[in-house]
Amino acid sequence: MANKKNPSAGANPGTSANAAPPVPPKSGKANLGNPALVKYYLLAYNIISTLAWGYILVLTLIHLFNFDGRSSTIRPLAAAPSAFSRFMSSIPFFRSTAPSVAATIDSRLPPFLQPIYRRSTTTYTRIGNTVAVVQTCALLELIHVLFGWVRSGLQTTAMQVGSRLWIVWGIAQQFGVARVNPLYTACVLAWSITEVVRYSFYACSLLGYEPPLLLYLRYTLFYVLYPLGAGSEAFLSYTTLPLPSGVPALESFVGWSAPEYARLGLFLVWWPSLYQLYTHMIVQRRKVIGTPQTKSKMT
Repeated sequence: MANKKNPSAGANPGTSANAAPPVPPKSGKANLGNPALVKYYLLAYNIISTLAWGYILVLTLIHLFNFDGRSSTIRPLAAAPSAFSRFMSSIPFFRSTAPSVAATIDSRLPPFLQPIYRRSTTTYTRIGNTVAVVQTCALLELIHVLFGWVRSGLQTTAMQVGSRLWIVWGIAQQFGVARVNPLYTACVLAWSITEVVRYSFYACSLLGYEPPLLLYLRYTLFYVLYPLGAGSEAFLSYTTLPLPSGVPALESFVGWSAPEYARLGLFLVWWPSLYQLYTHMIVQRRKVIGTPQTKSKMT
């Protein structure tokens, strides 16, 4: 009961009852007792972020399924064949004399998926700038962590925000082969679904209520969305590499520029980073949701 009255009483078990009270946190920090202004700011940030990513998700689905009838009028930007496309052409199932690998992949898909695949190559044209602006605003989350307004770790937050900004500004904005690749659409879908659930969950938490469905989705969807999103990010970066055959060989890496070697390095480190974030979320899920045995002991 003493800990409830004084949350810091258990912080240092070696102190006596007559010891001086603990030093209060600096004014620049915030803990569980955030000032009202900070709480209202975080609530507004999470609500606006939910709406922004919800808009991106809805617009992407409208585009893919042509609900508004405008998607058929949007044409993909001209781009040279990417390394990923050349790699796909090396697979016998997709190999043909078709004018482009994209057309070859299109022809191999079931008829009902072919128009969706074609529209996925023009997603960037419709929502690319919006995604860039909304994702860049996520830099504020680093400030939230540094000021102690949220409990997230700085390393994991920086990794997640940094990887997405690299895809948005370093890849999609710079390379036409990335803008017309369906992997860009896969990235946007994984990001938007994740963020709609995450930000709406945080907003509800700030209001003092955590809907069970949102709680479950927040700590379960990552099993699918993290590999989908991070894998698409990695291979989207791979598409910009100058691999003549699409399949890496020792001689393929000779004579590259420094930025090309840097993109190759980032592609290689993407996978251990994904593993770190993935296992971090698994640990978080166990802490928050737990196992049926853990829940029975708690009750």
